[in-house]
This record gives sequence, structure tokens and C-alpha cells, in this order.
Amino acid sequence: MTSPDHELGDTVSVRYEVQRLSIATGLPYDETVRRYEQAVPALDEARFAALAVGQPTWDDVRIATAPNAPHDFIRYWRGDFTWMLRAAGDEGRCVEYLMGNHVIAERMFRHDPGVLLHAPLRTTIHTDPRGVTRFSVDQPSTHFRSYGNRAITVVGIELDLKLATLLEHLDIPVPDALTTGRVPAHAG
Repeated sequence: MTSPDHELGDTVSVRYEVQRLSIATGLPYDETVRRYEQAVPALDEARFAALAVGQPTWDDVRIATAPNAPHDFIRYWRGDFTWMLRAAGDEGRCVEYLMGNHVIAERMFRHDPGVLLHAPLRTTIHTDPRGVTRFSVDQPSTHFRSYGNRAITVVGIELDLKLATLLEHLDIPVPDALTTGRVPAHAG
């Protein structure tokens, strides 16, 4: 059923600019992957499955999340397709991840559930054509600013800063773009 102010097929189109950050890690590929996966642990599926069979409160979810996100982020998914692409003769290496934190995402979700298009964040660790290991991510605030809601924009900028802190922990150079953000007056 459609609401009276929205017809079936109504489309909202938002054009915005995203800044992709591709940072040379200064580390070998395997070491970068090892450090990242240690700092951003996989979702503790058993813990959350056990929680889901009851009737958890939001406090229960928050408490269960904290030890799973020692650097504010959790790995929800990992995909390594290097082996498959090597079959085509490609020499590069790449592993991609979905990284986020549902407690942080909820602070945006309450304003617009559609933010889950960009949360969790998609990241890669890959080699470039010269063999340099890189960590790549779209700058979170550039996605979340596009929702035109100041509260969502603020969380996007907070995610920039949390990402900067994670990179510092990993001894990966932090791009200035992650630490110079502010919420413009026209941010919604």
C-alpha cells in the first residue's frame, strides 16, 4: 500500500560526490591483512545468535557489541576472490570487507533506515599495479552527508574520525580528509 503523498514508482534521485581514499600502507600485503583482521574482529555470530533467541533490549545488544568492537568496528563479511581472478592470469591481490558497528549505525537508522545502503562500510586491502599494498575505503562522511540530515551527517563525520583512529592503530598513514571534517550549517 502506498501513502497518499507517494505514488507507486516514485523515485528519489540524489547525486553527490564521494571521496575514495586509497592509502599506501607501507606494509606487506599479508601483514596489512593480519593487522586489520586482528583490530577489526569478525562478528561474534554465536553471541548474537544466542541473544536473538530471547527478547533482547537495546542495552543487551550494546553490551554484547562492545567486546566485539575493540577499535569501534566489527567485520561483518570478508571476501577474498584473488584465487578466482588468478585463474584469469591476474597477478593482483585483494580482500574486501564490510566493516561497521550496528550501535553506531542505529544513530543514523532512526532518522532514515536507508542509510544501511552505506553502513556497514565497504573496505579493501589490495595491491596496486606496482605491487604496493593499499587500504581503500569511501570516506564515510561523503556518503552520509548525502542524506540531508544533520544528525546523520554528524555520525558520518564521527565515523571519519573513528576510521582515522583505526588507521593510526594499524600504523597506516591517516589522510587529512578524515580528520578535518566539520558539520556545515547547511547539512540538513
